[in-house]
Amino acid sequence: MTSMCISDAIVTLEELLGCLDDAYWEASSLEGKDHFYNLINAIHQEMSELNKLSVQDHNLPYEVICSDFRLATTELGSLTAKPHNSVIRSKTAKRLGQAADALSHLLN
Repeated sequence: MTSMCISDAIVTLEELLGCLDDAYWEASSLEGKDHFYNLINAIHQEMSELNKLSVQDHNLPYEVICSDFRLATTELGSLTAKPHNSVIRSKTAKRLGQAADALSHLLN
């Protein structure tokens, strides 16, 4: 299996950020909001590091840069398995599951 490039990672992370943002606003408890905020923050850190790269580097293979994001990928894995346990709205749960699944393909 070929590894995905940095430009693919950026697209995947942007989609995941949008889904997590929706999930944050739809969360009914502070614990849920804190959970999604933690994931959003870790992805923002990773995106910030990726944005420092030149456009010519976007075709290089993607590797995780930030340690916080590496830790957050474990939590994101649980969203892939059961997105409906964390998100109430079915449309958001479906999008979040798809985005988390795309991320897991990116990381493998």
